[in-house]
Amino acid sequence: MEELGKASREGPIDEKTLHLIQLAASASIRAEGAVHSHTRRALEAGATNDEIYNTLISITSTIGFPTVAAAISWAEDIILDNE
Repeated sequence: MEELGKASREGPIDEKTLHLIQLAASASIRAEGAVHSHTRRALEAGATNDEIYNTLISITSTIGFPTVAAAISWAEDIILDNE
């Protein structure tokens, strides 16, 4: 498992984009804690609030509006704490 984490960190995807991908994946499985974590980590890696929202809104047709609405609410827990 450690090698898998190392491979993802050393791959061609930058840290911000990696956390945005992980944010979308976390939202899709309705993992509130992971949405909090990846929102926080994406922001720390330089993502903007708009990029967080766009990441979640862009997967609406894939995971459905109710799931996206929940994920946006969870992401806002972190976004609003950072303002």
